[in-house]
Amino acid sequence: MAELLLLTPEPGTLATVLPALDFLPHHVNVLPLDPSVLVDAPAADAVLLDARRDLSGARATARLLHSTGLTAPLLLVVTEGGLTAINSEWGARDFLLANASPAEVEARIRLALSATPEVAEEADAEEISNGDLFIDPVAYTARLRRRHLDLTYKEFELLRYLAQHPGRVFTRTQLLQEVWGYDYYGGTRTIDVHVRRLRAKLGAEYEHLIGTVRNVGYRFTTQQDRRTPADSPQASVASVSER
Repeated sequence: MAELLLLTPEPGTLATVLPALDFLPHHVNVLPLDPSVLVDAPAADAVLLDARRDLSGARATARLLHSTGLTAPLLLVVTEGGLTAINSEWGARDFLLANASPAEVEARIRLALSATPEVAEEADAEEISNGDLFIDPVAYTARLRRRHLDLTYKEFELLRYLAQHPGRVFTRTQLLQEVWGYDYYGGTRTIDVHVRRLRAKLGAEYEHLIGTVRNVGYRFTTQQDRRTPADSPQASVASVSER
């Protein structure tokens, strides 16, 4: 029998989130969907995160959970429609479909508890650096040389995502899906606003780190990229061909 911790934004019985657990011998503590509850939460062998309704909020919570030093495996409770939004950046060990059978849920929990963390998870926690910019994805901090950047959560996530893929061009729609989530209903204008704010906080000396590829989108520029203006036609053709 395992000690499980279920984080969910919806009050109610366990059966409303993952009915199969009612038929399994595990002990489950149900707590609100808030990373701060882990401070006083009972010890758990695994943490289950309810991502059935709010994928964007669940993704943000998943990353915050890891920033608090979570060592127990994280499993996402999702619907079939939510599977399209899950990727390695969530930091989850596995997922559980909300309507999965008790046998399947038991098998996935057993495998998650016995598996070792993926190497990719360790790499994702490493500091990202490019020139004078340093990003710590665990502490959620970013700095230029010795100057710390005062970023909002979404500004940090946007900068981190771009910096993790230097030189690669992303359309506004791609960035909206990857950073804000598939269930975000705002327009792509949101990306332009956040890029403008990020450039302002980077300052005139470093605003070029986020390059504009005309008629396509944005990319994080490397030292080699800076030799050619990011919004020039030549850069646009070269960037598109990399995708």
